[in-house]
Amino acid sequence: EINNPVGFVNSNLGTLGKYMTNLFEVIKSYEAAEARVGGGVCPEVAEMKKKVDFGYLVEDIPSLLKESQDGLARVKRIVQDLKDFSHVDESNWQHANLEQGMDSTLNVVANEIKYKAKVVKEYAGIPDVECMPSQINQVFMNMLVNAAQAIEKDGTITVRSGISGDEVWVEVEDTGKGISPEHLNRIFDPFFTTKPVGKGTGLGLSLSYGIVQKHNGRIEVKSEVGKGSTFRVWLPVKHVAKE
Repeated sequence: EINNPVGFVNSNLGTLGKYMTNLFEVIKSYEAAEARVGGGVCPEVAEMKKKVDFGYLVEDIPSLLKESQDGLARVKRIVQDLKDFSHVDESNWQHANLEQGMDSTLNVVANEIKYKAKVVKEYAGIPDVECMPSQINQVFMNMLVNAAQAIEKDGTITVRSGISGDEVWVEVEDTGKGISPEHLNRIFDPFFTTKPVGKGTGLGLSLSYGIVQKHNGRIEVKSEVGKGSTFRVWLPVKHVAKE
């Protein structure tokens, strides 16, 4: 459990920061006392302060401590996002917030997207859905990665959500190169891919299709060459086991 040592280190950094503040105050008190007696700083101390660039240390140490604490906070967020994405030890059907799942997945694949496109979120505040969250997050990841790979640069990926009756939907729209009509009917076939050799297995959308079907849902796709694609996942709010 990485959060325990992260919390331990973060607590120590906070304590260290307080100790350093106290030490600097003691040094200032000594300097003020020397000034009052008219002796000034003794040559040996003045030389040492110059040697270690004491003024710079006083300014830099607090900044270093804050940067370290900010870094630890980011590590903690990443760990939480990974836990939310994978739902470790949670393999049963449970109620989950799909918008939060999409957010966690966006954080996990951020490096895949950030050099290609900006992300726009248009959430409707849908109700929790009875599902297997780690599997649905895998579907979201495939959709987001495919959207990013369809864009060369300066694109936009829009994620939306909505509800209709007893179903909810989540979609990913990209401004990428689009899918040709002759390929559109085959994109869910196992091993079918239009990517160059070594760039894709052709299993991502096929696996996503299987996961959504297992959830009694469906995937809808709209695409236009040169304009982009939209993948929409529909899921029932309540899971009903197939007989």
